[in-house]
Amino acid sequence: MNKLLLKQVSILSIIAGIILAFLTLIPFIGQFAFIILMAFVAAFIITFMVKIDLLEILSIRESVVLGALIGFISFLAFAIVYLPIVAILGRFFSLYYLYGISMLLNVGSFGVIFMLTIFVAILSATINAFSAFITFYVLEFLKTLDKNDNN
Repeated sequence: MNKLLLKQVSILSIIAGIILAFLTLIPFIGQFAFIILMAFVAAFIITFMVKIDLLEILSIRESVVLGALIGFISFLAFAIVYLPIVAILGRFFSLYYLYGISMLLNVGSFGVIFMLTIFVAILSATINAFSAFITFYVLEFLKTLDKNDNN
């Protein structure tokens, strides 16, 4: 993979993480936004990049690495935006859906919160790597069907 592709993927992952951090603050949409962040953000970014011709269908190994990179970076961007907002909201408001995270931020040390964030980012990278693998498999299958229809 070239450096330009990695920069584009990193920027799109950061933007997706920030958007999903703000969507997770909304009570009824938050659960779905978090599931999208943990499992499907790589699929959305990869299909977006393929549709606008920024990304060609690569090998399986490169797709898995790309999905893991998207999952890891997007969760870190999510945590950098989401955790301070929850800490501030937890100080001023008693919101039931943010109570557990706000309590963890109040009692936990920086090291514990940092390690927890890194471990969950690794989990997100693993799940998104599988999601990217499935996405590339489906895109390659659709490309093969399209070739057969043209012949």
